[in-house]
Amino acid sequence: MSKLFFISDIHGSLYYLKKVLEIYESEKADYIIILGDELYHGARNPLPKDYNPKEVAELLNTYKNKIIAVRGNCDSEVDEMVLEYPMMAPYSIVLYNGRRLFLTHGHIYDRDKLPNLSSGDAIIYGHIHVPLAEKQNNIFVINPGSITFPKEGNPNSYGILENNIFKIKGLEGNVIKEISFSE
Repeated sequence: MSKLFFISDIHGSLYYLKKVLEIYESEKADYIIILGDELYHGARNPLPKDYNPKEVAELLNTYKNKIIAVRGNCDSEVDEMVLEYPMMAPYSIVLYNGRRLFLTHGHIYDRDKLPNLSSGDAIIYGHIHVPLAEKQNNIFVINPGSITFPKEGNPNSYGILENNIFKIKGLEGNVIKEISFSE
C-alpha cells in the first residue's frame, strides 16, 4: 500500500518547500500530493520567506514523476508552462484501499460544499491554511494545513496517509491531528 505525502499552499516559498521535501525524503513516502497554490503568494498574502517561484518550479520538477497536483486559486496556466507535471485540473481522484480520495484545493469544493462522494470516501483539500481531520456524514474531511502560511495559530504543516491513518504533522514531526479510515 502506498504512503502518500500531502502538502498545500507553498505560495512560492523556496525555504518551506526545501524543508518539506527533506521531510518527504525522511518519511520515505511514495508520492507527493500538492493541493494547489504552488508558485505565487496571491494578493491577500505577504511575500513568503525566500519567495522564488522560478526556483520553486525547478525544485518541484525534480520530483515530477512523484507528484499528483491540482490547481489552486492562485495558480494559472503560465504555471503549467514551467512545471513539468499536470496541475491545472480543479480536482483529482485517487483510489486508496477501496475508497476514493477526492483531491482539490478547497476554493470550489470543501466541507461546506462536498462533491458527490460515497460513504467512506474522503475529500482532501487546502486553501484555508487550517489543519482539519473529521468525519461528516460518513465522509472523511481532511485539510493538511499550509506549509508556508498557517492560520489560526496553527504551525506550518503537512499530511501523511499510511495504513489507513491520516496524520497531520507540524514541520518538526509532531502530530497535530489524526484520523483513521477504519473508524
